[in-house]
Amino acid sequence: MISKYHKRGLLPPVLSGSTLKWIALLTMLTDHIGAVILECGIIQSYNQHLATALSYEASLLAYQTDRVLRQIGRIAFPIFCFLLVEGFFHTSNRKKYALRLFLFALISEIPFDLCFRGTFLEFSYQNVMFTLLFGFLTIWGIEQIRRIHPALCLVPAFLGLLAGYLFHADYNWKGIVLILVLYLFYFYPLEKTIAGCLALLWEPVACLAFIPINLYNFRKGKGIKYFFYLFYPAHLLLLYLIRYAIFQI
Repeated sequence: MISKYHKRGLLPPVLSGSTLKWIALLTMLTDHIGAVILECGIIQSYNQHLATALSYEASLLAYQTDRVLRQIGRIAFPIFCFLLVEGFFHTSNRKKYALRLFLFALISEIPFDLCFRGTFLEFSYQNVMFTLLFGFLTIWGIEQIRRIHPALCLVPAFLGLLAGYLFHADYNWKGIVLILVLYLFYFYPLEKTIAGCLALLWEPVACLAFIPINLYNFRKGKGIKYFFYLFYPAHLLLLYLIRYAIFQI
């Protein structure tokens, strides 16, 4: 199955899975520096006229820089979704995979809320690990139920979209749509790229993620599995602590 996919690749297969993870991690970090430090730190403190606020010129520069950083960060989520689907097809234990996503979703929620809600814990908006978890469970459900009848696949797909919407996970139901697209067109890179970009019309810069995705060589590379999971809550907590130390917010 993998060899079939290789023959139909759109671009030269030069990037390993670990390289894709690094691209996703670094672009996510770039995005969160903008969101947590610049938006919720420099810009917010200026707008609220806090004693810790910087000058108008510095705040304006932060605003302009933030726009660039946030656009760069749009690349991260599609790559994470692609790696999730890749992991779904290759993991030796899907139960452990789902449990790991759930565990780190719980661990990440407090740092996520501190960064983006300024409070220890609240439930109006959940971190992206929950989105990935719901997406994983959705495609797992599809694979199980399609053995009974293909038409029944609509049931887990609908439930996954509903979970993303009702739970208010990061990227909500739109993130589940992208995961479904990457799963359904897994062996068809051209169709996957086109459908993936259509699923990202609400955030068109994110379509650039399909360049590294189509450079994937289906090799795992150096393992950074647990580093990836730990990096998410750790970097959020660090960014929050930096912001709090400087702006007390």
